[in-house]
Amino acid sequence: MRGEDNMLVEMRTYRITAGKVPEFLKIYQDEGLGIITQYARLRGCWTQDSGTLNSVVFWWAYDDYSHRAAQRERLAADPQWQAFTPRIVPYLEHQESVFLVPAAFCPDV
Repeated sequence: MRGEDNMLVEMRTYRITAGKVPEFLKIYQDEGLGIITQYARLRGCWTQDSGTLNSVVFWWAYDDYSHRAAQRERLAADPQWQAFTPRIVPYLEHQESVFLVPAAFCPDV
């Protein structure tokens, strides 16, 4: 069962330029992951093998909406993140964020 009473998961999906997913993931892992994980808890990262192809799905956990807003504001102000984002923007065709609140019986994510 969930160990956290209040939790919000942001499911952030990026559609990447066709054929560029491995390159995007390498840049993200090597250059961005160490920065963003100071502000959000990574719960998973997947590539889609059906549906909208060339997509990467991240699950980021926050305590609640206000925690997410505060952490995203801090992240946006981080000079390292500001220097990193221009590296991935050319790969992005579309971005979508969906907020998921786990049910009481949901396992830890």
